[in-house]
Amino acid sequence: MAVIERESMDYDVVIVGAGPAGLSAAIRLKQLDSNLSVVVLEKGSEVGAHILSGAVLDPSGLDALIPDWREKGAPIKTEVKEDNFFLLGPAGQMRIPNWPMPPLMNNHGNYIVSMANVCRWMAQQAEALGVEIFPGMSASQLVYEGNRVAGVVAGEFGRDPETGAPGPSYEPGMELRGKYVFLSEGVRGSLAKEVIAKYELSKGHCPQKFGIGMKEIWEIDPAKHREGTVTHTMGWPLGGNAGGGSFIYHLENKQVYVGFVVHLNYQNPHLYPYMEFQRFKHHPMVAELLKGGKRLAYGARAISEGGDQSMPKMVAPGVALLGCSVGMVNVPRIKGNHNAMLSGKAAAEAAHAALQAGRSGDELTAYETEVRTGAIGKDLKKVRNVKPLWSKFGLVASLMGGGLDMWLNTFGLTAFGTLRRGKTDAAATGKARDFPKIDYPKPDGKLSFDRLTNVAFSFTNHDENQPAHLRLKDPSVPIRVNLPEYDEPAQRYCPAGVYEVLGEGKDATFRINFQNCVHCKTCDIKDPSQNIVWTTPQGGGGPNYPNMCSLNGRRIRRPFCLSGQTVMGQRPRQHLARSFRDRQRPLRLEDLCNRLTHLCGRGAGFAVLHMDHQMLAFGQKLAVLVEQTMKQVDEPRIMTQDFGFTP
Repeated sequence: MAVIERESMDYDVVIVGAGPAGLSAAIRLKQLDSNLSVVVLEKGSEVGAHILSGAVLDPSGLDALIPDWREKGAPIKTEVKEDNFFLLGPAGQMRIPNWPMPPLMNNHGNYIVSMANVCRWMAQQAEALGVEIFPGMSASQLVYEGNRVAGVVAGEFGRDPETGAPGPSYEPGMELRGKYVFLSEGVRGSLAKEVIAKYELSKGHCPQKFGIGMKEIWEIDPAKHREGTVTHTMGWPLGGNAGGGSFIYHLENKQVYVGFVVHLNYQNPHLYPYMEFQRFKHHPMVAELLKGGKRLAYGARAISEGGDQSMPKMVAPGVALLGCSVGMVNVPRIKGNHNAMLSGKAAAEAAHAALQAGRSGDELTAYETEVRTGAIGKDLKKVRNVKPLWSKFGLVASLMGGGLDMWLNTFGLTAFGTLRRGKTDAAATGKARDFPKIDYPKPDGKLSFDRLTNVAFSFTNHDENQPAHLRLKDPSVPIRVNLPEYDEPAQRYCPAGVYEVLGEGKDATFRINFQNCVHCKTCDIKDPSQNIVWTTPQGGGGPNYPNMCSLNGRRIRRPFCLSGQTVMGQRPRQHLARSFRDRQRPLRLEDLCNRLTHLCGRGAGFAVLHMDHQMLAFGQKLAVLVEQTMKQVDEPRIMTQDFGFTP
């Protein structure tokens, strides 16, 4: 195999992922030493694009990182005013009073936020300190030097969609090398997964546990809107089929976040998490709230639920895992952003101390010590038995036993010690013949929606001219093994309709519609044969959660081009410009749109367009604009063009 030659750039710290953990690390590094060179790579088209908006934020992490965030205008405004918890039945609900709840379950002082917007604000703070942020730059592989992680490869484009080999327009990307590499990819990141396996970081720890979280943003009747209200539910419709629950958060502008979580350790392979979510919205309490409202957006992502017992070793030579790459979600609280920020801060402080001492490429053991013994470890230890109790004994035992244990842990005591887990979520899947099929009602198009219609509201887009980023270790397994044994559960556990079984019997085939993928990574987690491998697609692909804009009053279904927010260094800009200009084959309009997207997402400095299929009539004008842009790419400038529409 021919060696691919790549340009390289050297940094003190390379950070993969512009979420709360990665951005916190970048900010803290620059706070400690403004002369440190720090780069953040983000696979989304812009910072926040792949962060599923809507959370209740415990501000303790941000307080520690940026104490004056209020004065600096952070988009954190809606304080929690009312906190409700309900146990649902098919036709009614029972409120659980707040007074028996352990103190840690109290949301007083927390805020309902869009984490996508919070991260975009954090990116601005990082850039102001001198951090380089490259959106649309997928880190596709690690760079090793001996036994240490020395960097990542990012910005690779143009592989053949069929063979995966470099195609005629191949761009090798760049090696971004760091004295330390931080992986803050979120749940089940492909590079973090590789590091955990290579260095056996999970050895001696329980398997990680996960849930699938699905969320819709609704605009509701103003008369029903109660800004600052937080509601959590458990029980129906899941019952004994699976663990999980819901959340409803009232934010500003008559909007509510409606979310539903299904624990992925469910046994019945016929379970359909997405349809459980849609069925939930027909509960009388929820239906009354949403009646007359309008769905604005949809998204899904996996959630790490293993907690304290499942956090792997966090460091290896030259690399550290941050935030959800480790699994720092407090499951009963449904909160992890504060711990992600604290982990980024701790990793930055450990790296700074190492660099000051003249070290590089070693294990940042001080970081792991701080995580396990500091605020993060204390937060997770208090709730470590809630999820295992639920998994072993069900909802009621979890409510009673878990509640008791959380109360005791408030005083440094415990009723159960530390409960362990032995199975992965994939191994928990039972055989189809042992479980009944579940009859789900057909979506009504008002409160509930079919999966593909909802996926359009995630504004997901992938360049189709690339290899599928969802790969099968053995292409025969879905039909040969999973279909007869498990009724191929990929048809159901995927919240975006990526996987289909077409035909029956000997004619059955397995189809992967990777363009629909919202990067939740449930397939990588739940496939009973562990045959599906999620990898990063080419830069900029995937959902675009914060870019819910309109075109003359119409919602844009597929944004091709998204404005970049950062300015890259001269060397990568020249590299990108050269590779863009040197393409030998004629460019189709589709190619022009996609390449412009990639450049914009990687910070080339263009003001660009949101486009859907109706705008293709402006092809000639767009081609002229692209040609002008290509000529000016070495000196970034804002370019505008009147296309006869309002972006």
